[in-house]
Amino acid sequence: MAEQKMPKKIVLAYSGGLDTSIIIPWLKETYPGCEVIAVSGDVGQGTELDGLEEKAIKTGASKLYIEDLTDEFITDYVFPTVKAGAVYEGKYLLGTSFARPIIAKRIAEIAIREGADAICHGCTGKGNDQVRFELTIKAFAPDMQIIAPWRVWDLRSRDDEIDYAEAHDIPLKISRETNYSKDKNLWHISHEGLDLEDPANEPQYNKPGFLELGVSPEQAPDTPTYVTIDFEKGVPVAVDGVRMKGSDIVRKLNALGGANGIGITDIVENRLVGMKSRGVYETPGGTILYYAHDALETLCLDKATARVKQQLAIQYADLVYNGQWFTPLREALDAFVDSTQQTVNGTVKLKLYKGNIITAGLTSPDTLYDEEVATFDEDDVYDQKDSAGFINLFGLPIKVKAMLDQKRK
Repeated sequence: MAEQKMPKKIVLAYSGGLDTSIIIPWLKETYPGCEVIAVSGDVGQGTELDGLEEKAIKTGASKLYIEDLTDEFITDYVFPTVKAGAVYEGKYLLGTSFARPIIAKRIAEIAIREGADAICHGCTGKGNDQVRFELTIKAFAPDMQIIAPWRVWDLRSRDDEIDYAEAHDIPLKISRETNYSKDKNLWHISHEGLDLEDPANEPQYNKPGFLELGVSPEQAPDTPTYVTIDFEKGVPVAVDGVRMKGSDIVRKLNALGGANGIGITDIVENRLVGMKSRGVYETPGGTILYYAHDALETLCLDKATARVKQQLAIQYADLVYNGQWFTPLREALDAFVDSTQQTVNGTVKLKLYKGNIITAGLTSPDTLYDEEVATFDEDDVYDQKDSAGFINLFGLPIKVKAMLDQKRK
């Protein structure tokens, strides 16, 4: 590996959280005279961006870019993943995973435009995000030096970081008691650390302030909420008959799902770096969209296509989780998925009740369901005698093996 030069201008992936709050002064101390430019990608964090510019400048940044990426994030990253049916290890709806590539891409673009020598991120050496950020940087700025403080500094814990912040008069929104590691965007929020590090501990869902996007199922209303979602070519386009852009659909469903205790998941997942980690994810609107899309596909996809798509969905989820968004394989899988979605059109009606999603009706102009063929009543389109010949041929290998086994006894 080539020896890294002393950078004069560094672009920092900046969230204003614990890690990146202390990284600005750390960079200024470690690389004397360097300029630090902070970049925040807005993917729907909401109030987390409040006061960010003042904080970044006060702690040593020369300026802060806040890039509005929310609509692009939902349309070009989230919805393709939903169409693919990609869920990591059957539970994780990839909220952090597909947010990192779009943020890192914009950071790389700004670094090139600013003539920066290096890009810095606050991801830990134990996590997945370091891979997601750096693979994207390699795709768009392959010669850029990457600085990852967690891999080189003397700080070894979040308590050490808080000590550093206090010593440098850096304001924090957390305390040692509320020091969960969180990631929030329009799609989800994750909670890790503290008591959650022991899988034996039940998450404190009913503790005030723990859940941020909704309530626990126990606190949800005693009456169900009905909602309809319209899809065109696998993409959600309307809620309750009202057409709206993708980000507004997610906002609407977040509100409905959150109020009904939908989308709270306690996961022990296998990180890319090899260890298992435990976290709680809130994804109310996303859980509804995945459920609705999957339900509509049961009407609109033939069995063979659906089976292959289910198999590829696992690989798609792994690609997203592993930070391999900007790869030829992901683009090829998207081409397959888009082909399957041409007939995924229609309306899904759902009942939301105390953490549960219940199908309440499906309609599609491209349905493959024929009531006349499927009926238990009398019909003129299906001859039940035909099934005897089918079973004889379908079961021929079983019958032949049994007959030969008998002869060999």
